[in-house]
Amino acid sequence: MGGGTPFSEATAGASSYPQLNFTPKGQQIRNIYQDRLKQFTAPGQYESKNLRSMFISDREDSGEYVKLQVYSVPDLKRIPFDEAVKSEFKSTSKGQSFGPSWSTHWFKVRITVPTRMLKQERLEFHWDGNCEGLVWTKEGEPVQGLTGGGERVEYQIPERWRDGKEHLFYVELACNGMFGNAPGGDSIQPPDPNRYFQLTKADIVAPNLQAQGLYIDFWILGDASREFPGDSWEAHTATQIANEIVNAFVPGSQESILKCRNIAARYLGGKVDSAKVYDSDLEPVVYGIGHCHIDTCWLWPFDETKRKVARSWSSQCNLLDRYSEHRFTASSAQQYKWLEQYYPKLFERVRNHVKKGTFQYIGGSWVEHDTNMPSGESLVRQFILGQRYFQSRFGERCTTFWLPDTFGYSAQLPQLCRLAGMTRFLTQKLSWNNINKFPHTTFNWIALDGSQVLCHMPPSETYTAQAHFGDVKRSVTQHKSMGEDATSLLVFGHGDGGGGPTAEHIEKLRRCRGMSDTIGLLPRVKMGDSVDDFFSRLEKKQVSAKKFVTWYGELYFELHRGTYTTQSNNKKNNRRAEVALKNLELLAAYASLSSSYGYKYPKKDIDELWEIICLCQFHDCLPGSSIEMCYRDSDKLYAELFRRCGELINAAGLALGIKSAPGSDTKPFAVNTLPWDRTELIKLPKEVAGACQKGADGSEYGFLGSKGLVQISEDGPKVTVTETTKDVYVLANDKLQVTVQDGVITSLIDRELEREVIPEGARANQLVIMDDKPLYWQAWDVEVYHLETRRELPAGKVSICENGPYRASVLVETRISKTSWIKTVISLQAAANGAGSSVEFDNEIEWREDMKFLKVEFPVDVHNTEVSNPAVSQERGILLTFQASYETQYGIVRRPTHYNTSWDMAKFEVCCHKWADLSEHDFGVSILNDCKYGFATVGNVMRLSLIRAPKAPDAHADMGRHTFRYAILPHHGPVGETTVRMAIAFNNPLQLGYVAASEMESVSKLMSTISIGGGSKSIVMDTVKRGEDDEDVSTGGIPTRRRRSLVVRFYDSLGGKGSTTIHTKLPVKAVYKTNILEDDISEVALAETATGHKCFKITLRPFEIATYRLQL
Repeated sequence: MGGGTPFSEATAGASSYPQLNFTPKGQQIRNIYQDRLKQFTAPGQYESKNLRSMFISDREDSGEYVKLQVYSVPDLKRIPFDEAVKSEFKSTSKGQSFGPSWSTHWFKVRITVPTRMLKQERLEFHWDGNCEGLVWTKEGEPVQGLTGGGERVEYQIPERWRDGKEHLFYVELACNGMFGNAPGGDSIQPPDPNRYFQLTKADIVAPNLQAQGLYIDFWILGDASREFPGDSWEAHTATQIANEIVNAFVPGSQESILKCRNIAARYLGGKVDSAKVYDSDLEPVVYGIGHCHIDTCWLWPFDETKRKVARSWSSQCNLLDRYSEHRFTASSAQQYKWLEQYYPKLFERVRNHVKKGTFQYIGGSWVEHDTNMPSGESLVRQFILGQRYFQSRFGERCTTFWLPDTFGYSAQLPQLCRLAGMTRFLTQKLSWNNINKFPHTTFNWIALDGSQVLCHMPPSETYTAQAHFGDVKRSVTQHKSMGEDATSLLVFGHGDGGGGPTAEHIEKLRRCRGMSDTIGLLPRVKMGDSVDDFFSRLEKKQVSAKKFVTWYGELYFELHRGTYTTQSNNKKNNRRAEVALKNLELLAAYASLSSSYGYKYPKKDIDELWEIICLCQFHDCLPGSSIEMCYRDSDKLYAELFRRCGELINAAGLALGIKSAPGSDTKPFAVNTLPWDRTELIKLPKEVAGACQKGADGSEYGFLGSKGLVQISEDGPKVTVTETTKDVYVLANDKLQVTVQDGVITSLIDRELEREVIPEGARANQLVIMDDKPLYWQAWDVEVYHLETRRELPAGKVSICENGPYRASVLVETRISKTSWIKTVISLQAAANGAGSSVEFDNEIEWREDMKFLKVEFPVDVHNTEVSNPAVSQERGILLTFQASYETQYGIVRRPTHYNTSWDMAKFEVCCHKWADLSEHDFGVSILNDCKYGFATVGNVMRLSLIRAPKAPDAHADMGRHTFRYAILPHHGPVGETTVRMAIAFNNPLQLGYVAASEMESVSKLMSTISIGGGSKSIVMDTVKRGEDDEDVSTGGIPTRRRRSLVVRFYDSLGGKGSTTIHTKLPVKAVYKTNILEDDISEVALAETATGHKCFKITLRPFEIATYRLQL
């Protein structure tokens, strides 16, 4: 049988395996051994016996070696270094407390390294004032940021100070935490003005670097033990090795530290103490980038942000010097400019790291701004200011738009990004959605006009990752675009209040990479690349392989919907400032190109004013989510803007021949900065003859048109108001008839169509108030359940205010509560030369509420039904959608008026600009406003959000007196140019100027330097300005262009391809279509009219933004 021998040839009994065993050994209880690991590094009862006992090799804080003096700056001032060091310092010591909140204290620190510590591997000075601070050299260079409270408390002592001599440096102590001064640990509560901070550390320290290294080793091993799948070999092995380390450790023994590190290397690899850990050829999938998100204001004022930038970026420069693989990225040109202005030595240090490629500027915008509420031109200026600053200081523009923390993203951002030279976009805020989960990680985001950018949302779902094991793991487990590409960015570092990455973060990522290469399972992380490197790889994949999925239109954020309304005065200032700057630029451009007055275009002033607007559009300022101090600051900034802008407009007007006050030889003149003729009823000073009617306040009204005051004949258009029965008032002109009953509109008739606008039994201009208690974020959020608390406010007194013939109005006085009231003037104008087609509402409110939300409702007899997909409708029957239209930057966003799905319901409060509209095929209604942004259309009820009353982080948000206007505009046909133009004019009414009678014709010609002739009425001329690089106006930093030019920006406002012809009286030599940065793209054919003027034709695709440069 078989063959061979049935028994082993080994001699019986030759095995070395023991025969006897009298030593029992049980199976490990996994959870007990895992819990044990925490004791090895935790503070508390075992601290004197665990690894923490060996973090410090030596420490010295006695007065012989550490001498402290302090100068406490009075009046909460923040003073520069040169002033501080000249002040009178007094002796102080550890244990003293400093305050109050927001105060500054400068410390003069003299240290002498003890002889016994001179040969230590590293020496640090540990300073913990339990608040923020900044270390300065005696020469006035900021060198290290300090966070306090145990975080980032070390300043590395220069090697040259190991000489036994006394050395001097300074610490600037800021009495605020990283997240301001909120009491009780809830950071969004209003700041406590009387916080004090104790100085608990001011020590010379010799750290035990190997013990600290073991601490990071053990941290990552513990994470692997807990976070790898419980049944995996990798998790069990991590638990075993971590317990082996605990067993091998001997308190006080440096030899045991080294032994423990060798044990850890079996799991983590042997290269984790250097950047060599990244040298393997194995393909990474996670790319780490250090980042420091610094809110330009939030729980602290703008001035504190200037110091946060210096604290954070000096720390990062130190880390860049220390870790060759570290790459740090920071956005916001404004913050770089502040650094350049206030910390020039540190700015040069940053610039040197930029040249090396280790400190990477990004974003291309002035600040990380809100994108919901700024006008289209404001978004353009964010990019112009940002890109030009970066180009002028560092030689190149940005290619990636960086906006990780903004509360939703406008549908036109991809187009604007492409026009600003950026093809990539990074954000992550939609991971905060509280209703629907956004479905993509990497995708093509497409604007209203079809422009696209490649968008990446880091799957770790944060821009402040702490470089934990779990952050790396989630970069794959939460990745939603694995079918197209598995790679992702890991954006790590302390943020919001600044700080950025720490050495600990970088060390942890080294261990994660070592673990991936040694053990596997954890996604492989890579350091040393830039964000642009990451996107470049994605773009190559898009071209060569699969295309990424697409997302069309806005990235609506399903949270923070209250930010469309909070801090309404701030939002009003924003709208007013945007309009004022447009007017200034047009007038100044025309004046500078006229040869009569020798006027110089005020480019530097205009840039500075746009910088104010763009600064105040930061994503916690304009949305209303900052502390009260920030709005005191923004009020001052806006006041400065309006003062300067008014002076500059007057100067430009004078250069054009327009005076701001009447004279003996002048006539009234309509200063019309819009590209179409209009007639408006305005208030006239008593010195001007030709008034048509006295107003209720004693002022006089007159119609003003392009040729001056419009004289209305006796039998011309009129408006009347009549009290038909008690408390029922009827206002009527040739177009509209309005019935006001008990303070609300019960009827609005379009007399030309004989159509009733208000449904039977409904009440328009109905004020409603709701409870407003969101889940947590008071200033930010309004939740859907607030609609369930809706309560109608009954009107009080109603009286006739003005009784024609050219303006009729009634005054409605409504008591909101014992402390709050609102007065509304409902008015109608005579239908003269296009006026009188809307009902206007002028409001004054005294608001003293607590967590309430006031809105106004307009139910309308309009039902919007549109075929969603014609192909589907033919094959499967009609598929209808119910939508309202909302103005956004350079276009329209259509949103549902129903709650069919959770995606629809999530849009229960949305952002709009100057108008919202609900239209049928041949009729519609628009609601116009002059400073509001929150809106909702539910069914056929249009609801404008007016004012909120959150109590955190500003306890007094919106309290006090406010004024605002809105209007209801019925129109024939679907939403069209009538709504667009009237909304623009509603926000930018005609201004009254005075021109010498002999100069009326010449001034009128100057004011029509650019005009639009025929073609598509949906094309809007939005901006007129001088060329950024014209040699006669350039502010420097970027090469100039010879000769002068005029830049004109247009957009299609309604969503259809259209053409028109642009006429100009200027001596134009050539016309170029440009991007928004005014780089020439293509030359446009230039023609000459029969009158000798130049003209050129433009064609825009739907919702296209188009900029043209007219070279003179």
